Amino acid sequence: MRPVAALVAFGLLLSGAQAQTKIALIEPFSGGGATTGEAALKHLQYLVDEINGKGVNGKKLEIVSFDNKLNPQEALVQAQKAVDQGVRIIIQAAGSSVAGALTDFVAKHNERNPGKELIYLNYGAVDPVLTNDKCQYWHFRFDAHADIKMAALTSFMKTRPAIKKVYLINQDYSFGQAVRASALAMTKQKRPDIQFVGDELHPLMKINDFAPYITKIKASGADSVITGNWGPDFALLLKAAADAGLQVDWYTYYADGAGAATAIRQTGLANRVFIIKEGVANIDNASAQKDEAAFRARNNLSIWFPRAFNMMRMLATAMNDAKSDDPRVFAAKLEGMKFSLFNGDEGFMRPDDHQFFQPMYLASLGPLKPGEKFDEENTGWGWTDITKIDVKDTVLPTTCKMNKPS
Repeated sequence: MRPVAALVAFGLLLSGAQAQTKIALIEPFSGGGATTGEAALKHLQYLVDEINGKGVNGKKLEIVSFDNKLNPQEALVQAQKAVDQGVRIIIQAAGSSVAGALTDFVAKHNERNPGKELIYLNYGAVDPVLTNDKCQYWHFRFDAHADIKMAALTSFMKTRPAIKKVYLINQDYSFGQAVRASALAMTKQKRPDIQFVGDELHPLMKINDFAPYITKIKASGADSVITGNWGPDFALLLKAAADAGLQVDWYTYYADGAGAATAIRQTGLANRVFIIKEGVANIDNASAQKDEAAFRARNNLSIWFPRAFNMMRMLATAMNDAKSDDPRVFAAKLEGMKFSLFNGDEGFMRPDDHQFFQPMYLASLGPLKPGEKFDEENTGWGWTDITKIDVKDTVLPTTCKMNKPS
């Protein structure tokens, strides 16, 4: 090859390399949280492929995964590796303790490296403190936080007079503690007649057999359980309930993870396990159902994270509107953005604290009803929405005092 031709070829290779916008997905890909991390990667890769079909200002997005092992210190190591590879967009969801470490890392990095700022997009770490006292400009949360979800759950529970005795069981870290605190406060406010007959905090992703906990719940006489448990900690909890024949109602945040539907079906709890989230598979919206069918066909997995669809599509919109993949430029487009969501709803990013607000749905799992298309884990049971909470009814005040770039 002639020198000039070689230089041209090298230039083309270089321009091709420059045409990539790298995004770091920092999730657990080993240990107890691995199923959640793997599912997250499938969601984001599906969405990146969709976005790349149209392009973002002539560039392609690339997801690079980093294993944080569900450990805050390991997350910091992986975040630095991402920075060393030139990444300036960080995405994470699993674990509010990890989120707390990452938001501190991003804030400190940006103070020390003006002009090379990072942005942190959070679609699942829902400790309320992240958009309250620990809020910062470079963090955007696309999931409703724990207090928003508990407000919706307890408003629903208020309408159910059969609830008399409630048992709390949660993971012993920042998120589980937040769920516990809001459950106690909001239930007492809305239904002071309800008696709490148990209050457990257990190690995160370290319990293989929940039978002793189920024995306690059974002995307490509880008719209902409130839990923020997610991943294997929920599926194994329900499996133990099935083995023990425990028949209570469950009020949950994340009853739709791997193995959960199978455990619920085995327990025979038809329409007795409730979830609060931003959407479920059988909501009657043509666009969302088209995505659901395509995603399942490609991944053999249901859409666990509708909020990831909202987040990635909002990110692409912000980049296109800003004509830049520089966080210093497109962050301002995300702030205050109003957006048409995955399932046809409308939501908005509150500029005061970068908390996203969207309608929420209270749903239960049971045998598919006429007209419903999607079951879970080949059980013949699917999620049916019971009630929709309008976006205006999800808005809670914030204590955030955010310093913004001038």
